[in-house]
Order: sequence, then C-alpha cells, then structure tokens
Amino acid sequence: MSWVYDIGENSDCSVDAMVSDNVADLVATFRQLPTAKASFATKYVNRQLLDLDPAGRTRIRFSVMPDRDARVLDIRTSRVGERIAAVDDFVAAGYEVHLNLSPVVLRDGWEQDWTTLLQQLDDELSPVAKRQAAAEVILLTHNRALHEVNLGWHPQAEELLWRPDLQQPKRSGNGQDNVRYRNDVKRAGVARLESLIATHAPWLQVRYAF
Repeated sequence: MSWVYDIGENSDCSVDAMVSDNVADLVATFRQLPTAKASFATKYVNRQLLDLDPAGRTRIRFSVMPDRDARVLDIRTSRVGERIAAVDDFVAAGYEVHLNLSPVVLRDGWEQDWTTLLQQLDDELSPVAKRQAAAEVILLTHNRALHEVNLGWHPQAEELLWRPDLQQPKRSGNGQDNVRYRNDVKRAGVARLESLIATHAPWLQVRYAF
C-alpha cells in the first residue's frame, strides 16, 4: 500500500517544471520511497517530464473534457487531444497515469459530447494504459467573485459556468463560498456520466465522483 501525496494542489506541476527543478527533485525523491507516491493534475503536456524516470512512484492526472467545452474554458493549455495522445508515452516512461474528467459542465448536448470523448479515449489509449487507468469525476464548482471577474474578460465562459437555475450555494472545506449544481441535478449528472463510462469506456475505474 502507498500513501499518495498531492504535490500540485495550487499550481500545474507540468508548467512549474519548465521554470524550476523542484518537480524533478520531487519525482526523484518519491522514486526512492516504496510506500509513498506523488500525484498531480495537469492540463499541459510537458514532454521534458518523460526523462525523469519516476519508476511508478508519481501519478499524473491528465484533465480532460469535451473539446467543445475546452475551447471556451481551457485557455492557454494543451489541447485535450494532445493530452490524450500523451498518455501512452507517460505510461511507457514509468508514470502512473490517471484521468480527471473535469470539470463536467451540464449544458445542452453534454451527454453526446462526453460520449464522443469517452469513445476517443477507448479508441486511442493502449491496453497497457487502460489497465492502470482510473478517473476522478468532478462536476463544476464556481463562485460569485470569479464570476464577476470573468464577466469583464471572458463573458462567453460564464454562459456555461454561471447557471443560477441549476446551482446552489456551497461552503467549501477551505471556507470559500462557492456555487455548485443542486443536489438533484448533480446526482442525476453523476449517475448519467457513470453510465456513459460503463458503456463506452468500461475499463475506466471511477475512483470517486463529486
């Protein structure tokens, strides 16, 4: 059994590794720890990380979402197709590679677009990558302060993110006042996405969904 430590909660380690040796040092440290594993989520493909020899002790979680959402919400990141194409290479380099299905945005057509994405994963990932894959399903959380900022520079995104008709207040563990989908909306969304995964990517274990 290994304890898993998140090393990139407030940043993207793939980007950090381009300007600092800290990520490489952490990968090297965890390589020597038989009961501990590093983990970080990323939206950026940094192929320099392929040279670090993690020996299975670092988990990379590539965040993916339908391209229709990503082109509005994932500004200045690697395209989702590029992240998917990198999975096999990172597995071959000794990383454990998981997927973050995040954020799941509930809007018209979301089920068909997630079906297309899951089919892409099933078509493009190798059997080796599939055997070690797992996923976190994270439905959209937002907050009013960020909503107000976004209205000034990226209002198109707020058409997807700010849905008072579907959302309710949420006090997060860090004390921040956020909004998330109403309990009934969220419950139905999680159940539907889990059903789509079971149908189109049955090899993808869902670690948790929230």
